[in-house]
Amino acid sequence: MKILVIGSGAREHAIVKALLRTGTEREQIVCAPGNEGIAQEVEVKPEIVATDRLEVVKLALEEAVDLVVIGPEAPLVAGVADALRAQGIAVFGPSQEAAALEGSKQFAKEIMAAADIPTGMAYECSTMSQVESAMAQLGAPYVVKADGLAAGKGVIVTSNREEALEHAKKFIDDGVLVEEFLDGQEVSLFFLSDGKHVMPLSPAQDYKRAFDNDEGPNTGGMGAYSPLPWLPEGFVEEITHRVAQPTIDELYRRGTEFVGLLYCGLIITSRGVKVIEFNARFGDPETQVVLKRLNNDLADLLMRSATGKLDIGPEATFSSDCAVTVVLASEGYPVTSAPVREVTGIASAEEIDGVEVCKASATGRVLSVVASGATFQEARTLAYEGMSRIQLQGGHFRHDIALKVVN
Repeated sequence: MKILVIGSGAREHAIVKALLRTGTEREQIVCAPGNEGIAQEVEVKPEIVATDRLEVVKLALEEAVDLVVIGPEAPLVAGVADALRAQGIAVFGPSQEAAALEGSKQFAKEIMAAADIPTGMAYECSTMSQVESAMAQLGAPYVVKADGLAAGKGVIVTSNREEALEHAKKFIDDGVLVEEFLDGQEVSLFFLSDGKHVMPLSPAQDYKRAFDNDEGPNTGGMGAYSPLPWLPEGFVEEITHRVAQPTIDELYRRGTEFVGLLYCGLIITSRGVKVIEFNARFGDPETQVVLKRLNNDLADLLMRSATGKLDIGPEATFSSDCAVTVVLASEGYPVTSAPVREVTGIASAEEIDGVEVCKASATGRVLSVVASGATFQEARTLAYEGMSRIQLQGGHFRHDIALKVVN
């Protein structure tokens, strides 16, 4: 089976690594546009623009691929999956219409309401006066979200009223949501979907704040770990039946089949589990730890999802190993952008047994160091040993990823 992976980040690098690890030959994988890290493992097509439907379709036909796996949200919201399906190509990734589950927070709330899915109270706002009114009703801490895509920077959680209003002003032209603040442990749970059926993967937890002890601004994610030993028994089954399947059913009822990866961002509150957000693709950096533990042939799972056959064949299973990933970010991330600087020591880090490095971009979140071990202590030790071998001027990373689960 020949596979085209669309994207250029650490998530796509993790998908490529998992495909190779679980049985796909390197000659059978192409990544576009890819990055220099992915290029060391499989063929890349750096000239391709991931959101350009014509370019992606042309490449898929030229390469005679059997399956296209779309990593990032932007190509999905741009309708790349639709253009590929129109040519009869199997795609792991939802249509433009179904991807609105991530592309529009308001649409996601509408689906949740229709499917009776537990979530926080939210007000849709198109003017700043509406924002101020909603903030006054819900009180602090304030949760303000851009309605559309914002590359992981569309959400602010703050008790500072002026800061919340400034954030809302940046996105108000395209609409914002002011939401009820929900307090509790957050969980990321991925589901494969073929439009009718869902299959859960292993839960993970990520770290959104830039600095140790959950301080600093929100980021796209500074680290993650999996599994979550503190979850109550039956948690995955509960979310499957209470959240994931009803969401897919509601979209199917509307004639908008969701084929691909449903990311459920959850929070365990004193009033039960609630959905914070949906994404329409694998999350970064949770993908790095979830796929590191996957036992199955990933290509088989993705193809079954893409072709309506998720209910035929084995369920996803995971090793008992613990996995931890730590993200290295460039100076100033996420507030400012540093110049492109050389990264050294990646090869040395990957010489450590159980460690792999997923390359992301030249600035911002630059790479993820992923490690697995029999215990979280072992996985953490390996991940941070790997990180200690990598140098980036001005680079920073969190030192407390998975520390609480060890303690």
